[in-house]
Amino acid sequence: MESTKKNLLILHFTVLIWGFTGVLGKVISIDAVPLVWYRVLIATTTLLAWFLITKKNIKITKKQFIQFFLTGAIVAIHWIFFFHAIKVSTVSVTLVCLSSFTLFTAILEPLIKKQPIQIGDILVGLIIILGIYMIFKFESQYTLGIIFGLLAAVASSLFSTINSTLVQKSEPSIIGFYELVGGLFWITLYRLYDGSLINSSFNLSLNDWFYIGILGTLCTSVAYVAGVSVMRTLSAFRVALITNLEPVYGILLAFIFFKDREQMTGGFYIGAIIILSTIFFYPIYKKRKSKV
Repeated sequence: MESTKKNLLILHFTVLIWGFTGVLGKVISIDAVPLVWYRVLIATTTLLAWFLITKKNIKITKKQFIQFFLTGAIVAIHWIFFFHAIKVSTVSVTLVCLSSFTLFTAILEPLIKKQPIQIGDILVGLIIILGIYMIFKFESQYTLGIIFGLLAAVASSLFSTINSTLVQKSEPSIIGFYELVGGLFWITLYRLYDGSLINSSFNLSLNDWFYIGILGTLCTSVAYVAGVSVMRTLSAFRVALITNLEPVYGILLAFIFFKDREQMTGGFYIGAIIILSTIFFYPIYKKRKSKV
């Protein structure tokens, strides 16, 4: 019982940290692509150090490496879209739009796994679309941020669906590490192509280095390891329910740090409530449905 309570607290703290990434994305002054590059570089390095300290065997097959490596590109795209959405809009708008990954997962998962689409999932998706429409209608000045937030949600649902298959045969921490390696490779390749890496002076401000360090270690590698570890004792239902609090935590943190800059219209909050309440109760609906 004590172990369960401890892991629940760890999971809530982990989700709070994930919500904090939006705040960091706003205060870090560099653009989304180099920001993600630094994040992945630091996270990969710290995870590798953790594996070396714990003497963990990270050997995988060639097929697994290719799968993880390519999936890493989708993870990188997700983070780039996510941080770009924050740069051109607000943390609140981005996090609410990102919450729509439930909708895209309901569509993509059956297609990828060749399963029938559930009518209940479609209805849930339609409710989320209504919430997105409300945000589009009342926050039109953030149209670009909304679009990139939704694209980040699509990428998130895609790699999450792929990982749900990969995790059946491989350990999550190993998958995460090689996906980060893949993400680092693809972003580096892109930055070499556009010349930004070659021409980069790496002369960031002390504040940027400090916030990027937190983003790469605490918010990525540490949070990832913590999130994986609690799954050994907590049910998938509990994990899903608490994970859906990420946008709520993120929006509350954004209000604390940015105050008036995160103030939205009444229409935004109506749309946000529709989306957040839907994704929060979605795991409850799925659990009850599985019992029928």
